[in-house]
Amino acid sequence: MTLGRSQLSSFKLKLVAYFVLLSLIPLAATYWGFSTVAGAGESRQVTLRQEAGLRAALTLYQQRADRAQAEAERLARSRPLQSALERQDHRALRRILAHEPSLYVVGAGGLRAGALPRLAARLPVDVVVGARRLGEVVATVPLDVGLVERLRRGAAFDTGDVLVLLEGTRIVASAPSLHGQVAVAAGRSATVQVADSRYQALAGPVLPEVPAARLAVLTPKALIDAADARTRDRILLGLLACLALVGGVAYLQGRSIVRNLRRFATAAREIAHGSLAERVPIRGHDEFAALGAALNDMATQLEARLAELEAERARGRQALARFGEALAATHDAEQLLRIVAAEAAEATSARGCRIVSADGSVVVSGDANAQGERLSLPLNAAGEHFGTLELVGDSFTEEQRLNAALLAAQAVVALENARLHGMVERQALVDGLTGLANRRACSDALQGETARAERLGTPFSVVLVDLDGFKDVNDAHGHAVGDGMLRAFADVLRETLRESDVAGRWGGEEFLLLLPGADEEGAAQLAERVRVGLAERSIPGAPGLRVTASFGVAEFGSGSSVEQLLTAADGALYRAKRAGKNRVERAVPAAF
Repeated sequence: MTLGRSQLSSFKLKLVAYFVLLSLIPLAATYWGFSTVAGAGESRQVTLRQEAGLRAALTLYQQRADRAQAEAERLARSRPLQSALERQDHRALRRILAHEPSLYVVGAGGLRAGALPRLAARLPVDVVVGARRLGEVVATVPLDVGLVERLRRGAAFDTGDVLVLLEGTRIVASAPSLHGQVAVAAGRSATVQVADSRYQALAGPVLPEVPAARLAVLTPKALIDAADARTRDRILLGLLACLALVGGVAYLQGRSIVRNLRRFATAAREIAHGSLAERVPIRGHDEFAALGAALNDMATQLEARLAELEAERARGRQALARFGEALAATHDAEQLLRIVAAEAAEATSARGCRIVSADGSVVVSGDANAQGERLSLPLNAAGEHFGTLELVGDSFTEEQRLNAALLAAQAVVALENARLHGMVERQALVDGLTGLANRRACSDALQGETARAERLGTPFSVVLVDLDGFKDVNDAHGHAVGDGMLRAFADVLRETLRESDVAGRWGGEEFLLLLPGADEEGAAQLAERVRVGLAERSIPGAPGLRVTASFGVAEFGSGSSVEQLLTAADGALYRAKRAGKNRVERAVPAAF
């Protein structure tokens, strides 16, 4: 009995320690969150204060500019100034401007009077008498330390704030005094380093009439950090008080629980070490009786959950089996993605699945926009990125996550096989040297185009091309130059032919052009353009070498065959060769 009480007392102390430790995590998170927000709030408060100060300073600057311009307008309307400008009396102008240091006069003929600061806002006012313009009075607002000090006093900046006048990024005047560079965009707040000190800087827009100048306010980061530290200390003290309160409450609650656990401990130990078929005996109607009922309900639900998990494992295995069979049945990447999306959603009991492929297309199964937990898996293999698989559901168990990962792995293998299969299919239809269609692809396209022309009654023509003197080029310059010659001709074809046309290497140095929708006249014109383009093309590796080609054109006639069409084009090509090469010949009507 004494041992039991000792163990229960130990439980009471552990319970207190548990509640205290458990409270540390949310309290630490709360401290971190509040301190982060407080730091950001302090920085934001400084930014707001800087913005208000800058707006006030810019308003004062504008008022100063307005007063200077009003003074210039008053002087421009004065008769003594107008008379001095009419007479070109420089001495009279100096007397008039003796008490107007912020004004500057420019008259006709280069007459100038007054002082013009190096960096100042200039506000010109024309001096007009009748219909004549005698010159202008320029009101200036010197951009110097005096102006900055007046603006800082008038805008009521905080004691630690520094108002600076920037020319580009260089500080030309400041209050208090500061020298250096401030690189910050207009209207933006940023941390800058000036004279070995860090500041939070906010720059205003460029000043009117002075595009290179603008005002900025700098607040020492040390002041901001100090205010932030004070806020953090207050938050920490409050959280420590909460922790002490939690400890006291946990101690009192633990002592109350220990008195009741003596009756409940034995039965609870039996259910903890026994099978799920065991139940806790319930006595009375207090909270511990309710706890016993809850434990019994939990055991019942665990049994049901185990049955559900077993059924879910069976569904997952079946889905994986169907998935593997479906992936092996097709090499169509789009069809594969649809299968992956549907099976992944079923295997993980997700509400929906979305796959965003590497080319930007999207495949959706179920409600992919539903609310809930999202599970994202990349579809990558051997350096290739096929897209991203995203599942959405209430929640995902470890087994469901494993099923999703297995499905994604199988999908990647199937997509990689489809990619390789497509690559092999493309290679089987493309000439490796020129990148044009090979003879097999040309033959298939020729059969299809002749059948379509026969069915629709549309014109269709072919052109047989043979490069002149190809064997001589190979013998004289080598096969590398010959290959370059073939590639150069392929480039000319790609630049000249329409997208609906088909160009292919028929064999060796002979090429076949399929021109759907083109009659013999149009085909001959296109062949001529190709001939001219090739004659002007230089061959890589053989400077000065010019290559020509001969062309035979034939149009498909109703009731004729593919063999007759090719024979007619070949005859035209033969006549072009015999007639001197580098020319276009059409099929003889009598022969076709």
